[in-house]
Amino acid sequence: MIDNLLIGLNAFADPMVLVGLIAGAFIGYVIGAIPGLGPSLGVALMIPFTYNMDPVVSIVMLVALFAAAEYGGAISGILLNSPGTAAAVATTWDGYPLSQQGKTGIALNISIISSGIGIFVSTVLLFSTAVPLSEYALNFGPSAYFALALLGLSLVSSFSSGSMLKGALAMGIGLALATVGLDSQTGVPRFSYHPDFFEGLPLVPVLLGLFALSEVLFMIEGGASPKIKNQPMSGILVVPFKVFYKMKYVFLRSSLIGYFVGVIPGAGASIASFISYAVTKRFSKQPELFGKGSYEGIAASETANNASVSGSLAPLLALGIPGSATTAIMIGALMIHGVQPGPLLFATNPEIPYTVFVSLWLSVPIMVFIGLAGARYWAKVADIPRPIIAAIVASISLVGAYASTSSMFPVYVALTFGIIGYVLRKADIPLAPIILALVLGDMLETNLRRALSIANGDVTIFITSPLSATLLAIAALSFLLPALGMFRKKIKGARAH
Repeated sequence: MIDNLLIGLNAFADPMVLVGLIAGAFIGYVIGAIPGLGPSLGVALMIPFTYNMDPVVSIVMLVALFAAAEYGGAISGILLNSPGTAAAVATTWDGYPLSQQGKTGIALNISIISSGIGIFVSTVLLFSTAVPLSEYALNFGPSAYFALALLGLSLVSSFSSGSMLKGALAMGIGLALATVGLDSQTGVPRFSYHPDFFEGLPLVPVLLGLFALSEVLFMIEGGASPKIKNQPMSGILVVPFKVFYKMKYVFLRSSLIGYFVGVIPGAGASIASFISYAVTKRFSKQPELFGKGSYEGIAASETANNASVSGSLAPLLALGIPGSATTAIMIGALMIHGVQPGPLLFATNPEIPYTVFVSLWLSVPIMVFIGLAGARYWAKVADIPRPIIAAIVASISLVGAYASTSSMFPVYVALTFGIIGYVLRKADIPLAPIILALVLGDMLETNLRRALSIANGDVTIFITSPLSATLLAIAALSFLLPALGMFRKKIKGARAH
């Protein structure tokens, strides 16, 4: 175990790795503080800048950006009542009231320190669970991998935007998109009306279109954002230690909740923060303060949503299954550099996962320092006019799409998916399941066909293996339980009438 950590520490002998960590943290704060952007869009925008980077530097920068964007989302929420990320909504419930009471600095201090604690504790859990999980997964056969991919998709569909039907629809769109290109086994073109499609839809332009360009269209539609007066800041560096000591169980409980919710594909930081907030309120000795300026409320939300960052990285590194939309985007970044995430990653490229572990721990003091020292400046980022942000995001997206192959085809793909993403979001259809299904689609299809080929077409191969049968049973339950819940609600509604 110590030898493995030394692999990660050794990577920091290259000063560019540390530069990447600091740069990612800085950019993440800026992205997180701007309402409407968030870590998924931030990571997607940064991928084009990593094309010529060393893979280790690239992934360290993107992971730091991911974590810092979750940190930064609370800043604009506390000061402006406008959370930079969806996961910071629960933080705003108590952070903004504290700001109105003249305790802005205290609220920011608690949010930033809580975020650091969440990252630190959850990284310990990540290091403890990801390695054994990856070693166990090395024994998976095609039937188990098929069942695992199906489980990931079932969880994604059931946890999307509170609507299983819309999540399943989005998942279906992603799976359909995954079939574009040459068949990996027969070489027959599928839905490929031009040679540019033979290699499938390019992932980075699809990401840039769905997340970045669709957001640009919403910014244009929304017009200029109104100016919100910043709150005066005081006490950001003088919060007594006893305040944090009293919340030690909040930190531990919220870190555990955030990590294990983050592991579930599609659940994400928002669900982690809401669950943690609700649980903490139930166990609090002062539940009446929640929503009015509770320190525990801020700590619960921020600890959990940042702990979910490590949680979402666990299935990515150990199994090759993204735990969130942001980690799905990271799969694209790794594949660009020729790195295949999954069980073999720890054997073929051990410097990647172990450097991620070490970088998450090292990022804690760096991000806390940057957050505390620059909090008053991060809040001003939210005042940048929307038209300017839209122009910057659109420019980076189109240039990044072009740079992926130095041709116009990816640009057309990005523009097309920008419009598709805008329409889907207007219809309240989530985008995350599309990306997750697009990434998992090849794994699902390839292992299905391999398993059937090994069994000479006998479909019982999926239930004769205890492992694949168990995974398929869990997948079926994750599909059925939300459907049963919806059915019960309809019955209750019918009886009420």
